Amino acid sequence: MDVITWTPERVERLTQLFEEGLPTAEIGRRLGLAPRGGTPVAPPQRNFFEFNGPSCLWPHGHPDDADFHFCGARPLPGKPYCPEHAAIAYVRPKEPKEEKAKAALLPAANPGWSNITRGA
Repeated sequence: MDVITWTPERVERLTQLFEEGLPTAEIGRRLGLAPRGGTPVAPPQRNFFEFNGPSCLWPHGHPDDADFHFCGARPLPGKPYCPEHAAIAYVRPKEPKEEKAKAALLPAANPGWSNITRGA
């Protein structure tokens, strides 16, 4: 590594180039400075939503885990999951029997009954 001696003349030239608005890389070239060793590059982040074509997006594991992945099987048309995982994801809640029975007795559910319940 070269040791740079900052003489008053070099400091004055540095100040002049800086005031001209030159980028630091250009100032370094004009002053004959060696380029830096480079800045450390962060490892690329995985994009969990990249996929090649349609595939099941059911997650396996936690996104922070090294072995985290999606199912990858062929999904149902219009759905993000394969048949196996869609059966888990799309479960309809069961209506309690009492609610079903009450709904059957309401006039809106049985329009023909409205005359009967009114005493017509």
